[in-house]
Amino acid sequence: MEPPSAPPHRGHIPCQGLLLAVSLSTFWNTLTTAQLTIESVPTNAAEGKDVLLLVHNLPGNLAAYGWYKGDRVDPDQQIALHVIERLEIIPGPLYSGRERMYPNGSLLLQKVTQEDTGYYTLQVINKNFHSEVGTGQLCIYKPVAQPSIQASNITVTEQKDVVVLTCLTNDTGISIQWFFYNQSLRLTERMKLSHENHTLTIDPITREDAGDYQCEVSNPVTSIKSDFITLAVSSEKNTTGLPVRAIACIVIGVLVGVVLVAALGYFLFLTRTSRYDGISHTLLLSPRLTPGQEEGDPFLRF
Repeated sequence: MEPPSAPPHRGHIPCQGLLLAVSLSTFWNTLTTAQLTIESVPTNAAEGKDVLLLVHNLPGNLAAYGWYKGDRVDPDQQIALHVIERLEIIPGPLYSGRERMYPNGSLLLQKVTQEDTGYYTLQVINKNFHSEVGTGQLCIYKPVAQPSIQASNITVTEQKDVVVLTCLTNDTGISIQWFFYNQSLRLTERMKLSHENHTLTIDPITREDAGDYQCEVSNPVTSIKSDFITLAVSSEKNTTGLPVRAIACIVIGVLVGVVLVAALGYFLFLTRTSRYDGISHTLLLSPRLTPGQEEGDPFLRF
């Protein structure tokens, strides 16, 4: 069976599910059988971009409609009111100048920030003063920054060492995924991910784990990978292919041989020195011949 790849973990995100979920409530009489719905364009909104809250099934015979920040109709939270017959847009307390209202009831938010995240309420009023309200939730995401990897060790020995890789990021509400040689990491029984995928533990390490690792952080609008970090895995045997104990025995044997050779050399040196001293002593004690005296003369002079 093929090992599973490391699943991305999605951290806590304030707005889950659909980016804009619409709940409808009707005041007095229902204006139409088709529900008033609001669609966010784009679905996932990045900070700094424009977002259109597009209205579908807008009722007819309308006198006005207004947008509010929050989950209810609150005059203190009004963004703007559009009076249709007079073609007039009346700014509310929360109007910032980045909003634009269209005749079809849609609202454009320009250069959105994370402060724009939250609920938005649309109230439509017909000429009989019947109204319908739609409330939705808008989420704005900040582009993620590049993460980095911290390793407990990058030069390790197989079947002996443990490696812990940690994906470092300051972003919140993100997913984290691990990559090996630029491919989604396939987990083995020796690999373990922490609850939020921040940490990858390999215990024990083997040669097949050597190579380039990356972690990727992402949210619904952006994703970015870390730089590579490379694990170097060596064997317990050295480059000669001999076990460490065998090499140790060879080294000891060489040292013993050197000591024996040194001892033998010293012994020979002492032996030669002793011979030289004996010969010198003999020469000193031997009689000297006088001029004209031949060897064998009984009258020797010392």
